[in-house]
Amino acid sequence: MTDPTDQIETVSALAEPQRRRLYRYVVGQPDAVSRDQAATATGLPRHTAKFHLDRLVDDELLVAEFRRLGTRRGPGAGRPTKLYRRSAREFEVSLPERRYDLAASVLAAAAEDTLTHGTHLADAVRAAAAAAGTDAARATDGDILATLAGLGFEPRAGAEVTMLVNCPFHRLAAAHPALTCGMSLDLVRAVLDARGEPTDRAVLDPGPDRCCVVLTAPS
Repeated sequence: MTDPTDQIETVSALAEPQRRRLYRYVVGQPDAVSRDQAATATGLPRHTAKFHLDRLVDDELLVAEFRRLGTRRGPGAGRPTKLYRRSAREFEVSLPERRYDLAASVLAAAAEDTLTHGTHLADAVRAAAAAAGTDAARATDGDILATLAGLGFEPRAGAEVTMLVNCPFHRLAAAHPALTCGMSLDLVRAVLDARGEPTDRAVLDPGPDRCCVVLTAPS
């Protein structure tokens, strides 16, 4: 699971105006560009352009490759030129954290199951959400609360009840509460099941400004 803090720190690199100008230039080109091309286009000194371009590579916002420019090959062709292009890595930053990518993955898997196997859509959503919760639990070394935090739920443990104070699917829940809250419940129950906990600890208890699911204390 991707740490949202890391994503914020990476994207914050673009707050520097010269770096942002270089990034916008590079991603706007149809092919990878050299340091000299980027420096000339943005009006920056070559050493300044190199510093910021390499920082963007370190932050995985750009990728670098080496290529010989021109048609000459073999001895005397010169050293390959370092070129920069947009990274394929995706960054999503939202505060509070939202996981619409996870919702899309669950719903796409459910739709595929329905179209391919004729599974009732509601059953397919439940199965896809449960699979996503199981995968999340298996991918996390921490406990239940750590897994739920990684999914964006922001669990807050109390003596009797653990509240999930953030809904990672907030806009979907507002528009489609039955579907989205049911999906959240199946996700959380799958995490519990993968950790050997009773799934009925997760129950629906809707409240304002939080997830509709709460965890009751172990009996």
